[in-house]
Parts: sequence; structure tokens; C-alpha cells
Amino acid sequence: MPGLLRGVARTAVISGTATAVSNRVSRRQAGRWAQQDYEQPATAPTQQAYAAAPAPSPEPAAAASMDTKISQLKELALLKEQGVLSEAEFAAQKGRILEL
Repeated sequence: MPGLLRGVARTAVISGTATAVSNRVSRRQAGRWAQQDYEQPATAPTQQAYAAAPAPSPEPAAAASMDTKISQLKELALLKEQGVLSEAEFAAQKGRILEL
């Protein structure tokens, strides 16, 4: 039994040490990245960056977006019918959803 406890304790110490070291390395790396971002001003995107980025497909996103907007408008109408929203609040939220 003492051998088993010693093995468990050793594993716990090694695991704790590894976690501490890993956290320290992560914090140091995050500090370096933050310092690099601070020191280097943002540059304008190059033409290669534009060529590498795929063009978004508007049709599937538009269909999903329209379904989302319709469901949000139905919820707003329900809230207005229940008296939770005033006419002005309803109009403001409707404009926000429809991006008017």
C-alpha cells in the first residue's frame, strides 16, 4: 500500500508541475503576442490576402438570415400583442432586425 500511495503522490506532483509550467509558458507567449501587436502597426491587407480569401456565398446565408429575421419578427409581434412592448419599442426593434 505505501508503494501505491507513493506512486499516486508522485503522479500528482508531476501533473501539478506540468500544469504550472504549461500555464506559465502560455502566459509568457500571450504577453509576447500582445507586445508584438502593440509594437507593429497594422498594415494594409495585401492583394495576396484578398486573393486567398474565398468569396462568401450570399444565397445560403441570406436564406438562413431571412428565416432568423422572420422568427424574430414573430416573437416581437407576440411581445407587442402581450403588451410587453410599446408601439415605439416594437418599431425600433423591427427596424434593427430589418436593418432599416
